[in-house]
Amino acid sequence: MNQANPLLDIAPNIAQALAQGKPIVALESTIISHGMPWPQNAQTAREVEQAVIDNGAVPATIAIINGRLTVGLTHQQIDTLAQAGKSVTKCSRRDLPYVCAKKQHGATTVAATMIIADMAGIKVFATGGIGGVHRGAQTSFDISADLQELAKTSVAVVCAGIKSILDLALTREYLETFGVPIIGVGTNSLPAFYTPDSDQSVDFCLDTSEEIADFLATKWAMKLDGGVVIANPIPSEHAMDSKIINHAIEQAIQEAEQQGITGKSSTPFILSKVAQLTQGNSLFSNIQLVLNNARLAAKIAVHLS
Repeated sequence: MNQANPLLDIAPNIAQALAQGKPIVALESTIISHGMPWPQNAQTAREVEQAVIDNGAVPATIAIINGRLTVGLTHQQIDTLAQAGKSVTKCSRRDLPYVCAKKQHGATTVAATMIIADMAGIKVFATGGIGGVHRGAQTSFDISADLQELAKTSVAVVCAGIKSILDLALTREYLETFGVPIIGVGTNSLPAFYTPDSDQSVDFCLDTSEEIADFLATKWAMKLDGGVVIANPIPSEHAMDSKIINHAIEQAIQEAEQQGITGKSSTPFILSKVAQLTQGNSLFSNIQLVLNNARLAAKIAVHLS
């Protein structure tokens, strides 16, 4: 635990939970500012925190507030980020020094949330889906910083797999190269965010939160630094039809290319376009899978603590 970091602010309830060894689940803030529109984003953030509480853990939503690395947002701070939306800087590793030095607000991606959670001593993090190798990366070299963070930062990321707008096979290879295990929760197939499976496999299938916690404890006891991808399939009743969602993704990617949208703007643009093309069905699925991941992450944190 690194509470001595001069830029780190840990909310009193989180500091108390850390001191008492209680289970804590880190939550990101890009989903609030860039993931969905107001007021759905603020409402979802509160529901996700409640899902963590209902399953026995303490939620710690992470963001940058006025240049401070903030672990555990107030409802007012969540509303501020939610209303400001995409005007808030989307922060990965490279953006943190700038946003802090300028004393701005920042919404943390998977990578940045992992960094700040690790500083605070939080080992389990729930999100929607992780970033990865973008389609066409052979020419664009567009690879999410999330993957490098997973390679070196010892935080477990509970997600609904890799965002299906990405190249799953190349992302899978990248993670394997850097020794990042992918655990399938009750499945041997890699979940693809909106759908519970894909044509890619996972490394290990574990059925229970207790088994997953044992895996994490063993990995880190062996001083094998780095994260773990805990790929938790979207519940089938909330999953999308693969043909419909894949068609919408192809169309959204095509529009992003035509408009020259690249880098960290591409994922929010494509997800927003997919929601539009599916008449909001993908957004509903997105909310449900985040809630599902928060519930599982809390159970893992309970066993790990």
